[in-house]
Amino acid sequence: MAASTCDVFSFCVGVAGRARVSVEVRFVSSAKGKGLFATQLIRKGETIFVERPLVAAQFLWNALYRYRACDHCLRALEKAEENAQRLTGKPGQVLPHPELCTVRKDLHQNCPHCQVMYCSAECRLAATEQYHQVLCPGPSQDDPLHPLNKLQEAWRSVHYPPETASIMLMARMVATVKQAKDKDRWIRLFSQFCNKTANEEEEIVHKLLGDKFKGQLELLRRLFTEALYEEAVSQWFTPDGFRSLFALVGTNGQGIGTSSLSQWVHACDALELKPQDREQLDIFIDQLYKDIEAATGEFLNCEGSGLFVLQSCCNHSCVPNAETSFPENNFLLHVTALEDIKPGEEICISYLDCCQRERSRHSRHKILRENYLFVCSCPKCLAEADEPNVTSEEEEEEEEEEGEPEDAELGDEMTDV
Repeated sequence: MAASTCDVFSFCVGVAGRARVSVEVRFVSSAKGKGLFATQLIRKGETIFVERPLVAAQFLWNALYRYRACDHCLRALEKAEENAQRLTGKPGQVLPHPELCTVRKDLHQNCPHCQVMYCSAECRLAATEQYHQVLCPGPSQDDPLHPLNKLQEAWRSVHYPPETASIMLMARMVATVKQAKDKDRWIRLFSQFCNKTANEEEEIVHKLLGDKFKGQLELLRRLFTEALYEEAVSQWFTPDGFRSLFALVGTNGQGIGTSSLSQWVHACDALELKPQDREQLDIFIDQLYKDIEAATGEFLNCEGSGLFVLQSCCNHSCVPNAETSFPENNFLLHVTALEDIKPGEEICISYLDCCQRERSRHSRHKILRENYLFVCSCPKCLAEADEPNVTSEEEEEEEEEEGEPEDAELGDEMTDV
């Protein structure tokens, strides 16, 4: 959600010359906070902006289960075929068109001290310059008594898959401030993200940690302080400040997904093939996804989260005019127009996935209240205001009682990364 106060200011955004579109951040209302608005006509399919996160981190359980990603940009490190072999549990799994895999293992580098892996020398250097000097455990990488390892183990013991946040995102925030020459600049950047009331913060922490969240939060705060205390942000280590930091990450963290297999599939889709060859390849890919579903379930990607300043200004709509994706197989976030957006029109994304957006208004509101602590008033929700307050689950149960046919197809779409 957007922050509660903000002056009007403009951006002309882009990465390396890609996607130069003028947008403006404005204060919308006390309920919505700030929002992002177009200042020129944006055409359907146009990339509105590409953004690099202030910090990002892979989810801890995801990393523990051998989803190998660059420790800085989260680029998937496995070859597409290796990825398919692990996800299907079939060591002999072979992919056609191996030349379409974009993973460059010859460019991979590790930290010479703790051995964490990066996709390139550029990422290793960027991590070292921003935060890794503070966080590098050196030869104590596998020592369970190292303060950072104790913190990570405590986090894994209270936040299980499916993961939505990571204590290491907070750790990288602190480490960034610790290493920075201009500490105030980074503190100002982090302070731009949304703030909540004390009661709202408790709701977010409860959602992340469960019923015993108060004791767990205090344990995490103590371990966090032992591992990372920094005088410049001493307020983050107090009980109230730590809860606020926790809520900031829980509310503003944008999920990131990367997959070398997904990249290979997209490249296959772009191939110009004879109709018979196309049919055979599509059948192969469909079966591959079914095998993955049977062996691994829904956990297909390298997953983590990041803090994006501009993306955090985008408010939610159940009928969004823009969407986020990670098409470069790393942490660079692309926001793309789903329809023509006129000058002065607000750019809205959806905090719900495609399936959730098709559920009843009551179900959508329930998800948004529980996870983001607001009630949606988008055009779709206003149009459905007279619908009964029944969740989609209750509707489905009624349909099943009436004898709804059981012919649901296996969903084998990969997350669009």
